[in-house]
Amino acid sequence: MSLTFHWFLPTYGDSRHVVGGGHGLPAGAAGGERPATLGYLTQIARAAEDLGFEGALTPTGAWCEDAWLTTAMLARETERLKFLVAFRPGIVAPTLAAQMAATFQRHSGGRLLLNVVTGGESHEQRAYGDFLDKDARYARTGEFLRIVRELWQGGTVDFAGEQLRVEGARLARVPDPVPQVYFGGSSPAAGEVAARSADVYLTWGEPPAQVERKIAWIRELAERAGRTVRFGIRLHVITRDTADAAWAEARRLLDGFTPEAISAVQAGLARSESEGQRRMLALHGGSTDGLEIAPNLWAGIGLVRGGAGTALVGSHTEVAERIAEYHRLGIDEFILSGHPHVEEAYWFGEGVLPLLRDSGLWRHPTAAGVGEPPAAVPFAAELAR
Repeated sequence: MSLTFHWFLPTYGDSRHVVGGGHGLPAGAAGGERPATLGYLTQIARAAEDLGFEGALTPTGAWCEDAWLTTAMLARETERLKFLVAFRPGIVAPTLAAQMAATFQRHSGGRLLLNVVTGGESHEQRAYGDFLDKDARYARTGEFLRIVRELWQGGTVDFAGEQLRVEGARLARVPDPVPQVYFGGSSPAAGEVAARSADVYLTWGEPPAQVERKIAWIRELAERAGRTVRFGIRLHVITRDTADAAWAEARRLLDGFTPEAISAVQAGLARSESEGQRRMLALHGGSTDGLEIAPNLWAGIGLVRGGAGTALVGSHTEVAERIAEYHRLGIDEFILSGHPHVEEAYWFGEGVLPLLRDSGLWRHPTAAGVGEPPAAVPFAAELAR
């Protein structure tokens, strides 16, 4: 099975420095020297498509542009790239969301993937009119996905749950193909929803030992539910021709973090209700010391940004080795990003992906099923062990 790589669309702006925003932070916290215009996002999307990324994650929140509308526009500017659209069940009704997904699939040629985000921040949910607490939000997500999946099967749905109710719901046309559902969360409630409803369970970039335990946890829950789940990981990446050059870039980014900015962001993130965010904070503790928390895994991004806060840093060979290590644990999909997103897509796409291709772990989507994989090189033999 070939590994799958996705890139990221910074619909809040981009920069040669780390752009803030994300979990626990207020609206308006994001920005950058490169505004998130349709033209700039098109540059990123086309670069990702050419380099061989399968899709691109588009975030959701008050601090970025709307994911549905942005990706619908970008679908006209690309040919193959899929769009992993993040959205929140509490804001869009299940029947409407199922209909939107079906429409997107028809008009894009089946290029929609869905990242279901329950929402870990009550203050932001309330701004959208959602006043449920965290546990109730997870219960609603489970009901939401049940309704949506039944609608996608073409049936008429009558459902009365604790949080959601629909009567006589039906789609005029079902999506073809049915979008894959990506879902992440580190709390017990999140695990139950993932086991019952997710196609791909996503984790943020924790050290391999922690990721291994999380995979085992979700696998067990899914087996109890009579299901199997695939696994993906969300990471930033800084890869260069040499390790020294990559770490120099990490230090340049770190030098741009003022103590005041770190303090302000960490204070905001400390109020987050997200268990995943709590785990991210524990990796660095708000300190700029000891940020390499595992070989080539750097926690510096999380000092000034919510959500995914770790990056793979190193030479192309080292980054490829770390990817192979996560794959051996059970990770098959990688959602990556870097600052700025155009340049870092090329560093990874031209530096790391060829190594993974030569190892037999990855194939460009346009080459899938054509011919045999290239002959392995010494590095490939090492990865395959």
